[in-house]
Amino acid sequence: MICFAACKGHEKKILVYASGDIQVDNTKQHITVTDGTTHHEQELDFTTGDPVNLDIQSPQGKITLTATDDGLYIANLKTDTVVGSMQHVGAEGGEARITQEALKQKLDSLQKLAVGQNVSEANKNYFIVPGKIVRLSSNPKGKVFGPFTAIPGSFDAASVPEIYKFYSMKEMREIIGNLEKMAGGTPGQGQPAGDQSKKETK
Repeated sequence: MICFAACKGHEKKILVYASGDIQVDNTKQHITVTDGTTHHEQELDFTTGDPVNLDIQSPQGKITLTATDDGLYIANLKTDTVVGSMQHVGAEGGEARITQEALKQKLDSLQKLAVGQNVSEANKNYFIVPGKIVRLSSNPKGKVFGPFTAIPGSFDAASVPEIYKFYSMKEMREIIGNLEKMAGGTPGQGQPAGDQSKKETK
């Protein structure tokens, strides 16, 4: 029994987001990111119980990011913040019949998320600034849909233990603007002040 416990497998899954091409060496721990304005993603899987250090060279300089515990991570090497949260099965299906009250609640929640308010591991929502790594879950088997990637209507949510959706700040501003119009508000409310992020395309 002791041997079985000691030999239990470890797993760390790190999703790397960048605004340019991502180049990874054979160790998967030395990463070079080129300058760019197009969203790129790279999935890195590790099966070690030891901390994983990612040594990164990007146009913004050299940094090291560390994944200490097993689980699912996002390393944001983009030029702007990414935001997201856990998705509940069936939550998207009721959008066509959403009440005005529910619409305003959703708008308020997204406005707060866009400026990093009420963000916590307990709330399962995330505000990841450039150059940071964040653990989303202790379960590395979760599924993450990144910026510019919609959750397909045909996706089998039962096939994964957890689902997360992340957005670029540009996408989040557009979503908030659309919801403000639906709620009869003034476009522009809730947008992060002073956000000078580069616009990106898929």
